[in-house]
Amino acid sequence: MDIGTIHSIWTVLLFVSFIGIVIWAYSKRRHAEFEEAANLVFADDNKKLKTSTSNNDRS
Repeated sequence: MDIGTIHSIWTVLLFVSFIGIVIWAYSKRRHAEFEEAANLVFADDNKKLKTSTSNNDRS
């Protein structure tokens, strides 16, 4: 086995891994989980907003 064959096998393995990750990321089963993760940033802001609003009510 020469270095060209090893590089070819490595390239094919990386390509198959890439395709697997793309299929995993765009699968319909993961859609709800990714939507929830995408909205976590906004949920944190809502908690801070509610906390600051309730602190202002106490003053």
